[in-house]
Amino acid sequence: MEELTFEVFEPEIKYESEKYPLQEETGVILGVCFEVSKHLRGGLSEAVYQEALEYEFSKRKIPFERQKKYLVHYKDVVLKKSFVADFLVYDKIILEIKAQNGIPEECYQQVINYLAISKNKVGLIVNFYSSALKYKRVIL
Repeated sequence: MEELTFEVFEPEIKYESEKYPLQEETGVILGVCFEVSKHLRGGLSEAVYQEALEYEFSKRKIPFERQKKYLVHYKDVVLKKSFVADFLVYDKIILEIKAQNGIPEECYQQVINYLAISKNKVGLIVNFYSSALKYKRVIL
């Protein structure tokens, strides 16, 4: 059987870049996620996929920050509670990793909150739970 490789995820449809920003960068990130999924399959913990993604991002010289902490500003104070995103990739895309059955609504809200606090416009939720990688793009 021929081995498949996924370098860049190229959607068949290109969308308007104003409504759907950072398509090229999200395509590269999704390509990396497909590569990890191909080798590890589903059913492992989020931490395993995060470590594999960190390896792939480093190997490909894709700029990223793992466990990116965001402070929450409220009026004139910074709250003690902060948010930690799984990854910030290309200094502008939030990447949240899941390894669970389905993507519940609270995951979308989590990414929307990260985007609002970070002032970034694009987030990806990638679910490695099953053998078929699932993902959702979130645009603020």
